[in-house]
Amino acid sequence: MLPPGGPSPAQTCGAVVVAAVLLQSVCVAVTFLYFTSELRELQDTYSKSGIACLTGEEIGNSIQDLDEIESEDREDDPCWQVKRHLGKLIKKMMSRSYEENISAINAERTLTLPHSDRQQPRGPLHRIAAHLTGSNNRRSSLFTRIDLLPRRVVGHKINWESSRKTHSFLYNVELRNGELVIPQTGFYYIYSQIYFRFREDENEDSDLLGEVRNPKQLVQYVYRLTSYPEPILLMKSARTSCWSKKAEYGLYSTYQGGVFQLKREDRIFVSVSNSDFVDMDKEASFFGAFMI
Repeated sequence: MLPPGGPSPAQTCGAVVVAAVLLQSVCVAVTFLYFTSELRELQDTYSKSGIACLTGEEIGNSIQDLDEIESEDREDDPCWQVKRHLGKLIKKMMSRSYEENISAINAERTLTLPHSDRQQPRGPLHRIAAHLTGSNNRRSSLFTRIDLLPRRVVGHKINWESSRKTHSFLYNVELRNGELVIPQTGFYYIYSQIYFRFREDENEDSDLLGEVRNPKQLVQYVYRLTSYPEPILLMKSARTSCWSKKAEYGLYSTYQGGVFQLKREDRIFVSVSNSDFVDMDKEASFFGAFMI
């Protein structure tokens, strides 16, 4: 029961506080609802404008002309930014898809091709081979004297030739001063055969003939020339002959071959001892190399 004098000051103050709290709550709720509605409207407008950027023009032409239409005015245009980023994304995806397809095709070809096809060289430079022969018709110019050779080279260098009249050929290899010039770094099989022949001269004095028939060392050497000043001996093959005084002639052949790693611009050549006994018949004396 209220006192006869009306509400007390404390009750009045409490009612005012309650009314103020209720009013503030209502204002906050109304403000929240208003701003939520505005944000949704802005979001819908932005989404529609972004879609409109893509539907307003031909997207293919926009992407194709991206690099040509870049300017300061365009950089401030939101629609241009959307098209620019979308164009870059599409190009990146297309490039990645192309690389994946090419890799898959190559892998499929590797699995389906026969073994013999996979081992074939890809280009003509991989087919490297040379076969050189001598010629008895120009014997005087077939040998280089030892004093004209680089230091540490033993014997007389053979100046091979390549001619259609013989069995010789050059395939992607250069012949320079009787030396094969290596065109590509790799492993090569090098081979050489020298044919030695001693024939009795009926006009020779018997004392001189006995001297000639003394044992002779028949040696062939295969050298490699690099940027290093000294030549490198790769192979040598030798045998000692002792011809009988009753024999009209003597025949010997020495063959050698091996695999070596050579570098581009290396040069290889053959030298022999006792060049006077060398028979440069094209079927018997030859020199060659091929890449493996």
